[in-house]
Amino acid sequence: MAPLLEARSLYRFFHTGDEETLALQGVSLAVGAGELVAVVGPSGSGKSTMLACLAGLDEPDGGSVLVAGERLSRQPEPERAALRARRIGVLFQSGNLLDHLSVAQNIGLAQRITGRLDRDRITRLLDALELAGRAHARPAELSGGETARAGLAVALANDPPVLLADEPTGELDSASEAHVLDLLWAHTAAGGAVVVATHSPVVAAAAARTLHLRDGRVVVS
Repeated sequence: MAPLLEARSLYRFFHTGDEETLALQGVSLAVGAGELVAVVGPSGSGKSTMLACLAGLDEPDGGSVLVAGERLSRQPEPERAALRARRIGVLFQSGNLLDHLSVAQNIGLAQRITGRLDRDRITRLLDALELAGRAHARPAELSGGETARAGLAVALANDPPVLLADEPTGELDSASEAHVLDLLWAHTAAGGAVVVATHSPVVAAAAARTLHLRDGRVVVS
């Protein structure tokens, strides 16, 4: 079976004046349906850059990314955005929520990007994430655990086959971290593919596989 997400020999360079930073150096990854892969490594190892390339939010300088068999990299931005909206859910480290919208409105906005509003799915997501009672709350009114779950709801708004999460449990207590991890596993149980960039040993230990990055390269631990 073809992987839901495949990265082939990704390279990414950044320039500041005369200095060149090699953020990714030939990183490859294939993730199939039902897999949760943790990307681990020290700060500055390339984890967030890799996730940005996998999501089509950044273009690699070399290599390619395919999602469900469709090429994501080296495509015009409107095509990347359309594919991302249909196929990829992204949970950012800083959150997925617009401050002036309620939790339900944030989920609905993510759906509108694809041209359809599914109120039944919004209700199901809120129930599954134990946020039904917070549907009309704004981000400033949420606890840390609620904010993480609401951000995950936005990432799952369109039932994407691929879910990418950047430090989704970084600021959570152990109980909230375990809950979010259970929800990520639930997505894989439904046939999705999940990639998590994390510093958490708990998340790394729970993953089916780990990809270790150092200085933009995959290393064998």
